[in-house]
Amino acid sequence: MSGFRNGAIRAIILGAAMSVLGACVSYPEAPRYATRVEPGAAPAFPQGVPPAMGEAPPPRPVPYEAIEGGALPPTSGMPAPASESSSVPPAATPRASVRAGAAYAIQPGDTISGVGRRFQTPVQSLIDLNGLGPRAAITVGQNLILPDSAVDTGRDPYATGPAPVGVVVPRNGAVPPPPPPPSGNAALPTPPRQPAATAPTAAPMAQTSVLMQWPVRGDIVRPFGPVGLGERNNGINIGAAAGAQVVAAAAGTVAYVGDLVGQGLTVLIVHPEGWRTVYGHLGSATVEDGAVVRAGQQVGTVGLTAGDGRPSIHFETRRMQGDNPVAIDPLTVLPR
Repeated sequence: MSGFRNGAIRAIILGAAMSVLGACVSYPEAPRYATRVEPGAAPAFPQGVPPAMGEAPPPRPVPYEAIEGGALPPTSGMPAPASESSSVPPAATPRASVRAGAAYAIQPGDTISGVGRRFQTPVQSLIDLNGLGPRAAITVGQNLILPDSAVDTGRDPYATGPAPVGVVVPRNGAVPPPPPPPSGNAALPTPPRQPAATAPTAAPMAQTSVLMQWPVRGDIVRPFGPVGLGERNNGINIGAAAGAQVVAAAAGTVAYVGDLVGQGLTVLIVHPEGWRTVYGHLGSATVEDGAVVRAGQQVGTVGLTAGDGRPSIHFETRRMQGDNPVAIDPLTVLPR
């Protein structure tokens, strides 16, 4: 019994000795962290308090120092600054290669867009050639320089001055119809001029023997005058059945048959005493340019292009004042 006890005691003593030996072997030869703070060094814990057990230490500030930099070298393929790429600044480069030509004298009532339509020239080209600025203001009597490519298509309602010398007139003087103004009411083609004996008086409604009749009977779907957004209707739009007959409002001579942008298929008739009637947005035309028509004779049919939400035509009555065809409300000359 005593022998068993002595063996157990020896085993306990031997186990304790082995534990002490293992602890001595695993102990590091040097401390893992600094044991003292060097002068000028940052503390091991920036906040001065070591973190609690299981918490990550607080972030330490990142050291930095000033870095001297310089301009980057120019990238291949990229344009150099204006001061290096050319002796001419970008603003001095012309917007377009438009050469100056003849000069047109501005008349009362002329507009820059009217001059552009008459001479087939973009408004921006006129602004650039004459240095008009963003408002493109013009004054009566001003000589407006035209490009050398200008073509005089004949007097426009908003460009009524005489043709400048040196400007091309197409087809040996025969004037094609100018493009319409942006309001949607097409500018009238220029018909042959009437003899001086038929020149109208200052009041377009005074002393006239021309009697008008309705070109087609129907509802007035768009009246004469302003129609909003700065636009103006130079006639009336009459709603009727598609394909219904459209007749001449008075006897006269057909001066134009064709399509006008914003007014569709159009017939223009010249009447005595300076009167003109216009029949737009037709579905078809039944007369030819130069034909002599009587009052009530069919000139076309009601079309679908007026944009009134139903079949309709656009009808204008105008009377010449000098070289200017003045639009008159058709309801003032048509029978009630």
